[in-house]
Amino acid sequence: MKLMTTTILAASVAFGTMAFADGHATLPLKELPDIADRDYWVPDEVNAEGKLEAMQAVVGSEAVKFSGSQDAPIQIALIYPSSDTSDFWARNYLAMTKRLDELGIQYETTEFASRQIEHSLQTTYANQVVLDKDIYDYVIFGPSELAIQADNISKLAAETDDLTTYVWAFHTPLKELEHQPAAWFDFSSAAGALTMCDYMIGRLGEGVTMAMNRGIPGITDNQRSGDFKACVEEKAGWTTVYEHYGEYQREGGFAGTSLILQSYPEAKIIHNANTAMAMGSVEAQVSVGKEKEIFSTGWGGTGLELDAIRRGELDATPMRMGDDVGAATAEAIKADMEDRAGDLPFVFLGRITVAHDQMSADELNALEKEAFRFSGVGALDR
Repeated sequence: MKLMTTTILAASVAFGTMAFADGHATLPLKELPDIADRDYWVPDEVNAEGKLEAMQAVVGSEAVKFSGSQDAPIQIALIYPSSDTSDFWARNYLAMTKRLDELGIQYETTEFASRQIEHSLQTTYANQVVLDKDIYDYVIFGPSELAIQADNISKLAAETDDLTTYVWAFHTPLKELEHQPAAWFDFSSAAGALTMCDYMIGRLGEGVTMAMNRGIPGITDNQRSGDFKACVEEKAGWTTVYEHYGEYQREGGFAGTSLILQSYPEAKIIHNANTAMAMGSVEAQVSVGKEKEIFSTGWGGTGLELDAIRRGELDATPMRMGDDVGAATAEAIKADMEDRAGDLPFVFLGRITVAHDQMSADELNALEKEAFRFSGVGALDR
């Protein structure tokens, strides 16, 4: 099997087509808004030439031990919505810590967990870490939603004498931030949406009717849902009959899908903007025996989604090579400790492709093994 694990840059989304490892090229891609009209940067605007590619090469290679010495373990605070259904957070925590082990770096972690919708709780956690800034060396922030948490990111990033701040799960540095974190680590939701658009049009054709379980209004959902919707409507004349905001929660996916099945039976596709809503969506379909009648998508290619594909409940998902983010964060910490922070890209992007129900068991297994090379294959025991 030849794995399709092409690194996708935001510059590709803006200016051309994306090519997979097997030589297949997508449809021409919709251009991003003019730079002046955006309140965020795309990676190609802020990454120095060659640094992203160099970092990706390091992350995909065997670990090279930390060259310095430590008097005590480094202290890492993690503020992230790891209490949600998605195993993205847990997997990248495992990938980061296992890569740190391989690098020979001593560390201790303190986790501040929340759900995706608990915005104020993340503010409380951010304030606590600032108060205890003399305890921590690094803080990793996984925002519940980027715009909502912008002030908290800036507040943490301002403490440069005590803390090095990294952001997980976003690759769109906000221009308005008074203080920028040291680096951003993510997969491109926009590129993933357009990759999924190309796959879905190629498989299902033109004039399809769909409904959507969207997340929380903001950059991530605008890209995962909005860019996908615009692409299939523009390129293939698809129609969207209903959009439900499920707040990235399993319950939201269940409720939205139940309503779609009852009120919009003409919708033959349900697009879900994250794992939790996808799991709720297939649960609603299975409960009424409709899982074979609806084409369902997820987002992220987590272990739960791949298991649902194997069961025949989920049909396709944009699949991240999930452990890239955690491993890259460990390498960033090592570079910082070796006074090489200037070698790092400002925005790190992991690889992404489409996993689907027409893949063989061997193909799915090979993708999963590569994606979860640190955190382990199969659903996590959480």
